[in-house]
Amino acid sequence: MAAISLLIGVLIIVVVGAICFWVIDRFAPDGRLAQLLKLLVVLVCLGAIVQRLLALTY
Repeated sequence: MAAISLLIGVLIIVVVGAICFWVIDRFAPDGRLAQLLKLLVVLVCLGAIVQRLLALTY
């Protein structure tokens, strides 16, 4: 049961990250700003996934 919950949580994080990528591509006026925002989104999503994985081990 915990594996299914973990999988659903990770999928939700990935979907939210993809939506953020789309919003950044659509509305960011500058290419460099868009790249920095995408990097921030990737780091936040990876941090959230790692947090879920670490919570599973305890």
